[in-house]
Amino acid sequence: MSDGGAGEGGGTGGDGGGGDETAPSPTPITDADYDEWLDALAAGEGYALVCPDGHGSLPPRRRCPECGSDALSREPLDEIGRVETFSVVHVPSPRFADDAPYVTAVVDLGPVRATGVVRGVDPEGDAVEVGLSVAAGVEERETDGEPLVTFRPVDGE
Repeated sequence: MSDGGAGEGGGTGGDGGGGDETAPSPTPITDADYDEWLDALAAGEGYALVCPDGHGSLPPRRRCPECGSDALSREPLDEIGRVETFSVVHVPSPRFADDAPYVTAVVDLGPVRATGVVRGVDPEGDAVEVGLSVAAGVEERETDGEPLVTFRPVDGE
């Protein structure tokens, strides 16, 4: 994996002469960026990173995946999202072994779509459907206690 630098034997100039020019190193992307976003979501202050053209993405992005802009601002997520698609998982990965069966869903939250687990529903029932209104939050996986993006149905929406 590249560290973003010129690397051994590579230069930044076209003349091959080891000049003093150095390319700025990109800001490293870390799990701390995602952890900060999870903390904000858990506190009811979830946000998306939005470029000047209105394309949204979730941390830990440094550039817009649509247009490449690095001018990203934090925009609040919609308080209520809508399920766009979902699936009931019966055969989970080991990290979710004790959570199964569960419903995983893609939810439209305004500037972005997010994936998470729908809680507060019977995964074997028919309570989840496309268009269901849900609120986003953060809870723990039953298997290992790690944080997990979750959605809970909102009554009366």
